[in-house]
Amino acid sequence: MASARWLCLLVALLSSSVAFGFPRSPSRPREKRSVVEEKAGDIEVYSTKVSCKVTSRFSHNVVTTSAVNRADAAKEVFFDVELPKTAFITNFTLTIDGVTYPGNVKEKEVAKKQYEKAVSQGKTAGLVKASGRKLEKFTVSVNVAAGSNVTFELTYEELLKRNKGKYEMYLKVKPKQLVKDFEILVDIFEPQGISMLDAEASFITNDLLESALTKSFSGKKGHVSFKPSLDQQRSCPTCGETLLNGDFIITYDVNRETPANVQIVNGYFVHFFAPQGLPVVPKNVVFVIDVSGSMSGQKIKQTKDALLKILEDIKEEDYLNFILFSHDVTTWKDTLVQATPENIQEAREFVKNIALRGYTNINDGLMIAINMLNKAREEHTVPERSTSTVIMLTDGEPNVGESRPDKIQENVLSAIQGKFPLYTLGFGRDVNYNFLESLALENDGFARRIYEDSDATLQLQGFYEEVANPLLTGVEVEYPENAILDLTRNTYQHFYDGSEIVVAGRLVDKDMNNFKADVKGHGALTDLTFTEEVDLKEMEKALQEQDYIFGSYIERLWAYLTIEQLLDKRKNAHGSEKENLTAQALELSLKYHFVTPLTSMVVTKPEDSDNQMDIADKPGEASYQPPSNPYYYVDGDPHFIIQVRGNKDAICFNIDEEPGTVLRLIQDPITGLTVNGQIIGDKGNSSNSKNRKTYLGKVGIVNAPMDFRIEVTTEKITQQNGAAQSTFSWLDTVTVTSERFSLKINREALVVSFGEGITFKVVLHQVWKKQAVHLNYLGFYVLDSDKMSTKSHGLLGQFFRPLAFKVSDFNTDNDHSKIHATMLVKKHRLAVTRGYQKDYRKDVHNGTHVSCWFIHNNGQGVIDGVHSDYIVPDLF
Repeated sequence: MASARWLCLLVALLSSSVAFGFPRSPSRPREKRSVVEEKAGDIEVYSTKVSCKVTSRFSHNVVTTSAVNRADAAKEVFFDVELPKTAFITNFTLTIDGVTYPGNVKEKEVAKKQYEKAVSQGKTAGLVKASGRKLEKFTVSVNVAAGSNVTFELTYEELLKRNKGKYEMYLKVKPKQLVKDFEILVDIFEPQGISMLDAEASFITNDLLESALTKSFSGKKGHVSFKPSLDQQRSCPTCGETLLNGDFIITYDVNRETPANVQIVNGYFVHFFAPQGLPVVPKNVVFVIDVSGSMSGQKIKQTKDALLKILEDIKEEDYLNFILFSHDVTTWKDTLVQATPENIQEAREFVKNIALRGYTNINDGLMIAINMLNKAREEHTVPERSTSTVIMLTDGEPNVGESRPDKIQENVLSAIQGKFPLYTLGFGRDVNYNFLESLALENDGFARRIYEDSDATLQLQGFYEEVANPLLTGVEVEYPENAILDLTRNTYQHFYDGSEIVVAGRLVDKDMNNFKADVKGHGALTDLTFTEEVDLKEMEKALQEQDYIFGSYIERLWAYLTIEQLLDKRKNAHGSEKENLTAQALELSLKYHFVTPLTSMVVTKPEDSDNQMDIADKPGEASYQPPSNPYYYVDGDPHFIIQVRGNKDAICFNIDEEPGTVLRLIQDPITGLTVNGQIIGDKGNSSNSKNRKTYLGKVGIVNAPMDFRIEVTTEKITQQNGAAQSTFSWLDTVTVTSERFSLKINREALVVSFGEGITFKVVLHQVWKKQAVHLNYLGFYVLDSDKMSTKSHGLLGQFFRPLAFKVSDFNTDNDHSKIHATMLVKKHRLAVTRGYQKDYRKDVHNGTHVSCWFIHNNGQGVIDGVHSDYIVPDLF
């Protein structure tokens, strides 16, 4: 069996928090053992590596754990990892005895059905579930045969958000046993330059263990390595228990010599904005606090303690008020008052004397606060250059006054009218957090959950520190007109000290020489404009010096931001708008292989290659059934089937030619990709061409710029990359991955991808060896043509462009067995017949029926020219 060849496909990036555990046997009690006993364990974890690479705040993380079953019987092994809730899983693979089983991202409903099927059959499977404050738990289990090795590899990506002046990566280290080869490796590249880098761990308590940690940064590069030996991991010199159990934290920031930084790669750009040294804008803040009976005990005590601490930090030029709501509403003052020492002292007494009573009237509490801020602005009782903010805290749902969440949202949105942000804090488990999140998001704020722990006071203080120092209001990021496509969010109510604005998009002209961006906002003293001009050629040279960028990192960052913002928007959308937002987010999630609330990761189960199980899921709303994507394939006799882009109908036609004929399927002069197919005939070829059955017997795929080609026959797959050549049989299970392409073979299917947006699949149809007439044959499918150019041609390639047609004059045979019609296409009137073909993309054995309008005479009238124009001399 050919070995799977792994090349590094994606290099760059890290995340803000991850906790990882490693394979374990559920049947063994965890108790203190000697060193000898530890080695005698059934499941031995011999390697755990966390590779984190960060480029321009975007993180790419790979967690790899390898174990061996030393028992003389099969054992079930678990792999546990806790991931940031804001991260998207992008890949998961299992490698068992050298055979790799890759994961695939699918629409959630599809994956859910496969998971339920696996469970009903008694198969092992796992799901991500919400766990803790910032983490979600990823779990997968697999049976490992006696003496076998298993390697789990999980990849996830995330955009690091700047908070309080730094980026933080938080890893919860918990390996549960001694690991011979344990390593955390972090590489950071920031084109702006790194201004500080630190790393620490709560379990590093002695000089010996500290020697395992190294950290350094210089210029644009930073490096952190943590590699403890077995002895350094021990909880005592003779113990078999691990000391590694706690927090591993990495923090860094970048140089801020200029307020903005723009980076452009392959036609995608990202724009970071964080000015320094600006005076703080005075703020007008109203705290709206739930004092209903459910806030009793530690909740109200911790809330009071937090408010008292916040009052110490409010500046004298600020204005404030407190509004308490239960079944009714109580205000501290009738209007906003300035934070003078006398007023602050009075406010402290008011907070100390807060008493609980009654139910929860959120609507009236918010409306009074909003009206108070609006009135203060209209009557000019607050400074003209000041910000306004509402901060609301509750632990329950509205149950008195206006209690309908949708109506409260409508009232608040109408009252604020986009003039200032609303921030909502949900205290405890019983709060309707979805409602609070929707309420905040549609009013330019955000929601934050406060957990009922001993540090709840610190959680509340920490939130306030994030919004305590506004530097700009009414921020707008502007780009040259008609130069940008698919822009992410570029307007912000407030910009706070210690944070960062990130905007990404696509360039209309990727070959442009200069790029200009303006950021405008209202400061404490005057209106400000920050201009960033970029020479793209100089930038390209600057980015070539670093080792961590992979070609599509900014494109993936753009996709990440876009998906994140689409998911936020859909929370408050309805009807067709919600369907459209969901469809867009789902399409990007599938295209970029992200596990989001709309998708799940599915992996082939090693014990049964025909069975798949759902192993990676992300909490979210109900699934959405998307419209079918365009598809193009040739399979069968050979039948060419095209699902026309933008049309619910498919068209199909046959090509009748002699065995040995080679047909041009795709030729793209822009990408340099060419696909040809050679026809074979049945064993008992008839002399009558009308009765002859012909199929695809060979497929040749060429990528000229890469000097790469693949020849696929019914017996073998031959890959040639430059001078290097590899040959695989259809019995092999192989994954080959490089920076520019990936190839996967799994017995009856080959999938080859070039970058992001070009994927082909070849399926093998096998017949009974003693079959008298038929031979094994191939089917060729275009799974993703997004990055193929509109200049593509060939029997399939020409249909990557839109095709307009209209079908009319429907009639049936005398026996009503067939529907005939007239198709108007390319100025031709064609007689067409409704038929059915098979699509074997998902089910190689049985296929699924696809209805299509059949074009007679070798597709004449719908293809450009005649079919003989597509005959070429040989496969390459």
